[in-house]
Amino acid sequence: MANTGLLPFVRGVDFTSNDFSEGKFPEAIRHMTGLQWLRLDKTNLADVPEELGKLMKLENLSLKKNDLEKLFGELTELKCLRSLNVRHNKVKSSGIPAELFLLEELTTLDLSHNRLKEVPDGLDKAKSLLVLNLSHNKIESIPPTLFVQLTDLLFLDLSNNLLETLPPQTRRLVNLQTLILNDNPLGLFQLRQLPSLQSLETLHMRNTQRTVANLPTSLDTLCNLSDVDLSKNALTKVPDALYSLQNLKRLNLSDNEINEISSAMDMWQKLESLNLSRNKLTALPASLCKLQNLRRLHVDDNNLDFEGIPSGIGKLGALEVFSAANNSLEMIPEGLCRCGSLKKLNLSCNKLITLPDAIHLLSDLESLQLHGNPDLVMPPKPVERPKGSGLQYYNVDFSLQTQLQLAGAATPELTAPNTGGGKSDPIARKLRLRRGRAEPEQKDSALILRGMQEQANTQHTNELTEQANSELKPKRWDESLEKPPLDYSEFFDEDTGQTPGLQVWEIENFIPAPVDEVAHGKFFEGDCYIILKTAIAEQGQLSWDIHFWIGSKATLDKGACAAMHAVNLRNFLGAKRTQRHEQGDESPEFLALFPLPPVYISGSHTPSGFFTVDDPHYVTRLYRVHGAGSSIHLEPVAVQADSLDPRYVFVLDTGLVIYLWIGKKAKNTLKSKGRLFAEKINKEERKNKAELITEPPGREPKGFWEALGYDGDLAYVPEEHVPEDFTWAAPRLYRVELGMGYLELPQTEQAVTRSVLNTRNVYILDAHLDVFVWFGKKSSRLVRAAAVKLAQELFNMVKRPPHALVTRLQEGTETQVFKTYFLGWEEVIAVDFTRTAESVARTGADLTTWARNQETKTDLSALFTPRQPAMSANEAKTLADEWNEDLEAMEAFVLEGRHFVRLPDQELGVFHSHDCYVFLCRYIMPAEEDDNEDIDDDEADAEAATWVVYFWQGRKAPNMGWLTFTFGLERKFKQLCKRLDVVRTHQQQESLKFMSHFKRRFIIRDGKRNVKPEGRQPVELFELRSNGSALCTRLVQVKADATQLNSAFCYILNVPLEGANDTSSAIVYAWIGSKSDADSARLIEQIAEEKFNNPWVSLQVLTEGSEPDNFFWVALGGRKPYDENADFLSYTRLFRCSNEKGYFTVSEKCTDFCQDDLADDDIMILDNGEQVFLWLGAKCSEVEIKLAYKSAQVYIQHMKSIQPEHPRKLFLTLKDKESRRFTKCFHGWGEHKRPPE
Repeated sequence: MANTGLLPFVRGVDFTSNDFSEGKFPEAIRHMTGLQWLRLDKTNLADVPEELGKLMKLENLSLKKNDLEKLFGELTELKCLRSLNVRHNKVKSSGIPAELFLLEELTTLDLSHNRLKEVPDGLDKAKSLLVLNLSHNKIESIPPTLFVQLTDLLFLDLSNNLLETLPPQTRRLVNLQTLILNDNPLGLFQLRQLPSLQSLETLHMRNTQRTVANLPTSLDTLCNLSDVDLSKNALTKVPDALYSLQNLKRLNLSDNEINEISSAMDMWQKLESLNLSRNKLTALPASLCKLQNLRRLHVDDNNLDFEGIPSGIGKLGALEVFSAANNSLEMIPEGLCRCGSLKKLNLSCNKLITLPDAIHLLSDLESLQLHGNPDLVMPPKPVERPKGSGLQYYNVDFSLQTQLQLAGAATPELTAPNTGGGKSDPIARKLRLRRGRAEPEQKDSALILRGMQEQANTQHTNELTEQANSELKPKRWDESLEKPPLDYSEFFDEDTGQTPGLQVWEIENFIPAPVDEVAHGKFFEGDCYIILKTAIAEQGQLSWDIHFWIGSKATLDKGACAAMHAVNLRNFLGAKRTQRHEQGDESPEFLALFPLPPVYISGSHTPSGFFTVDDPHYVTRLYRVHGAGSSIHLEPVAVQADSLDPRYVFVLDTGLVIYLWIGKKAKNTLKSKGRLFAEKINKEERKNKAELITEPPGREPKGFWEALGYDGDLAYVPEEHVPEDFTWAAPRLYRVELGMGYLELPQTEQAVTRSVLNTRNVYILDAHLDVFVWFGKKSSRLVRAAAVKLAQELFNMVKRPPHALVTRLQEGTETQVFKTYFLGWEEVIAVDFTRTAESVARTGADLTTWARNQETKTDLSALFTPRQPAMSANEAKTLADEWNEDLEAMEAFVLEGRHFVRLPDQELGVFHSHDCYVFLCRYIMPAEEDDNEDIDDDEADAEAATWVVYFWQGRKAPNMGWLTFTFGLERKFKQLCKRLDVVRTHQQQESLKFMSHFKRRFIIRDGKRNVKPEGRQPVELFELRSNGSALCTRLVQVKADATQLNSAFCYILNVPLEGANDTSSAIVYAWIGSKSDADSARLIEQIAEEKFNNPWVSLQVLTEGSEPDNFFWVALGGRKPYDENADFLSYTRLFRCSNEKGYFTVSEKCTDFCQDDLADDDIMILDNGEQVFLWLGAKCSEVEIKLAYKSAQVYIQHMKSIQPEHPRKLFLTLKDKESRRFTKCFHGWGEHKRPPE
């Protein structure tokens, strides 16, 4: 057996459930010279192994549940032994050496459940004993000398013996806290020593022939008593002394003859458990209801009736268990149903007729036992009201009152806007204040504020700067969406970066793995590392420096992952930046992180995350399949023909060929489970590259017998050789723990399930034949290395057959054989296979049960906020003047082919839907006054100047224009301009600041610039409309049809005439609606004169009703009915319904919305004052449809309450199926934007 040299460093190991009988005890244990604790429970030991004599540092030894008859051997040589546990053995008094009790460090001794008839000789010499357990033996007397020197005892258990009395020296145990005397014939013992035990907290005297007469009256002096057990005695009443014990928490008086409880029990204010079962009680006192801490009350097998239970029992708010079986209860007080914490209620075998209706309201009740009540009629269960609007609508409460309450809690009340011209917009006022210069008397205040700003957090300052320079156009909903919270817990722990020091990770299989402190500063040339330096700043806050190091021979995936996870670490901590370093080119700041210069190690320590193409090596294994409930057990057997048994199914795994051999007498369940297991191996371990062969006995292929080593000429006939009573031992799961210079190997205390495996640990699974080493993803390198060596030591300690193996497994790559040793890892449950594994794990397989109790989160507050008020003309003019005053210059460019060319001045303000435009704007912001008056004027102007590039993209323009700008013109601008901001905007989604530069001359034409259509020039109709503000004024080309007209708007109709020249002549009509305002009429004439008039054009201004038939109506396809008012503009609102945040939300688009704001993957709600439309996108989900439908209904109810004069009806519309009532709310409605192919 090869010694790994690791055994002397093992500090503790748990060998429970191993078989060390008949000389099988491992000799290697003698090499564990550093062992401090050792568990040999249930190991079939008959003698104390002599190897224990070498463990001179052993402090804790457990030998429970073995076959030991004597303790002679090496135990007396263990000078450091502190705790010895030999319970559940066959030890006799003569088998315990007196020298054992001379060990000076021995403090805990457990000799219970053995065959002792007297106290072992020499026990009185164990002066250091603190815990002594001699229970469950046959000891008849205690020698008087035992307690003379054991005065430090804290715990003494003498239960289940044959003691008739205790020596008077018991009173010397003044430090004793726990005394257990259960099941001893102490009838003549007066317990006169008890009052001397002032430290006593626990006293158990069950079945010790106690009566009221032989209990000392001075028991009340034991004021520390908290646990008293006097059950199975002959008490006729509760001893008076017990009522004085105010610290009692547990009292057991069951199986006595008590017929009455005094009202003085209200002294037990700390009592948590009271057992009065099997007595002769007829009533419980009312003072019981004052025990506010009572959690468990047992009164079974008494003579209690309805009157015997106090009506105020409902005051016991902490009561969890109430058991009153085998009494005479016809009814229970209704107050019992008010005990909200009640989990278990036992009323079986009574005379119950009915129960209070409130019994159904005990929501935490887990167990209700009512059997043995033949006349019981249960009260009707109340009809369970569906949560909210029911399961169909995901339990969301869509009642108007509830939604208004939720909206009121989430959204502040908005004050009604002042429509008068005296009060300006608050945002505009802030801008005006920002532009104002400080007065002389305000200079001191300005300096103070400046100093405060310099002390503020840098991030906060940046946010304020962005807010000051931001544009006033309300944010679009896609800009204001919350970013989903990213979970970095898979890569970094909660303690990362929380304590000063250095932490290092290496990239392994795409993820960072922690590096132990002893390896800091040592870098493999083929690896990449992340280094975090945590320090405490002057203000007491934590600061972080994040570096990532790239080895000269590192693969591409490691370098990319190091950079990515360094950014993840920065986001996780909220740090400022990361720094990149390459091997041999490290910065001095990086080198200063380590006390010594970095050491480069050739090669690579971690594997690449990419799959490597190599020839895998497969070990041929043969498994015998056994049934194990809903799962199976695979017993590895020798790969030979003699292992076959006709009663079983066998799986022969040769790598790329998997044979399934089915015995003639094998059960059908084993056949199907065996085949399923083989298919899982092929799918999950062989990537479906293995061949699965199933042949009945006698028709096996030649390769099957060759793999088993059988080359006989005659057909092999397997024989039955597996014992009928064959059982496999349960596997043992060890957790490898590594400390400073020591190793420990404890076994997990829970059942072997998948949840036991922790990703930060390393485990060794000993399956008696095979040994598996499981590495968690976050386990450290040193623990992994130690676990591999320990697994080899464990494998060699026990005699195993030649076909046993040691297998290493990484978390997430477990083999099917390994999974079979864990309960429930591969259980098959009925689920919806359209759901993900994460969904099933989170909600369970039964979606209906989960959804019935699920309360879906929603946010409908936007439906109840007031409509955004329109901006007054004065405020719009003030904002436009201020923005244009800041604008020093603007140069316009348009994309022609693959290059941007300068836009002619006469075309400024005219946009085409198929083109892209670029506007370079130079803003001069007034500099703040300061003490630096000697700065050059040119430098000051350069500092105050800000360059902004607006990229405008038409609705039908391809994205190639944006790419051309990004890789061409934008780079040139950044070279020329010191401070440059780029703003990308789309057609009819422009910001107010951008539109103000065109002074309401904003024209959008259909088609492409300088491209004339073939054939006759088409008729063009343009509609002038302002949405919510004069700043949002656009002249947009619409379909040339009379139905597009509206008496409340103004239009321009361009009717081309055929001419001989290249430039066609035309008639341009400026049509003024009868209900349009004077400002729009004046503006339409100005635009027509400036943008449409030329020597070949005849310009005519028409008022509604004076149109000529020959050209005007003919150009529009004839006279047709059209709308005569635009009252809908005063009510129009557009809402978006989405679950993009992870829950259902409704958000509102500002009044300047357009057709492109209709999100294809969501649902929109449009209100025009008369109808409410539910617009369904082509990619919306069923959940969104249901919740949006109920949301629209709630919105209609709300609007009916605040605008009863405008009732609304709900309509459904689909994409590309919109009616005129829907499209008229959008300026310039046309075909929907198609995604690029």
